[in-house]
Amino acid sequence: MIKIPVLGFHTQDFPPIEHALDDPNGLLAAGGDLSPERLIDAYRRGIFPWFDKDQPILWWSPSPRAVLFPDQLHVSRSLRKTLRKQIYRVTMDTAFEQVIRACAEPRAYTDGTWITEDMIAAYIALHKLGFAHSVEAWQGEKLVGGLYGIALGKIYFGESMFSRATDASKVAFVHLVNQLKAWDFQLIDCQVENPHLDSLGSISIGRTHFKGLLDSYIPPLEQLYSTQPRKWTLDWQYCGT
Repeated sequence: MIKIPVLGFHTQDFPPIEHALDDPNGLLAAGGDLSPERLIDAYRRGIFPWFDKDQPILWWSPSPRAVLFPDQLHVSRSLRKTLRKQIYRVTMDTAFEQVIRACAEPRAYTDGTWITEDMIAAYIALHKLGFAHSVEAWQGEKLVGGLYGIALGKIYFGESMFSRATDASKVAFVHLVNQLKAWDFQLIDCQVENPHLDSLGSISIGRTHFKGLLDSYIPPLEQLYSTQPRKWTLDWQYCGT
């Protein structure tokens, strides 16, 4: 039987991420709540919630960790062709709730979703506070792709993405990475490996390396709250050939 710490509601700190289980990889704790304060504290420590609707809140910090350094973004020849055609209009923070609800829709390979109504409400609250941000890809007035995540200091923690048209989520991601690079962001957390992000340049690093990056690029909690968050506006545009 798996034994992990159970967090109280609005109380009790997370255990050190070094205490996360090897099997299942990264499971650290259960319980607690999805308040903005809890979520911000979790992300700055390298922890994220992931659970099914019939489970308690589960907190994870896997190792190895999938990350992308903005300078290492890989844009394939076919994706560059799509970008040149400017098929999609890309925006930031104009349809956060639409994006997260689209990400919550069942995928072809699974019947369920881990993005429950409680999770949706929690991340919308973070968005209103200026910590959660979305990127949208539009075809005309139709939302056809996008992603959302959390920004703390110089790190963007990607949560989920969706696509309803060819390369739409990849186009959104390319715009995100280049805009973050222009803003001097140092890292994008991709959580766990998957072929989609691998094709865009994500790599895996160990827990110690990842924790060091968190310590380097996220300011103390008090400073995070004292810095006025803002709505994001996309300035970067693809000008390649």
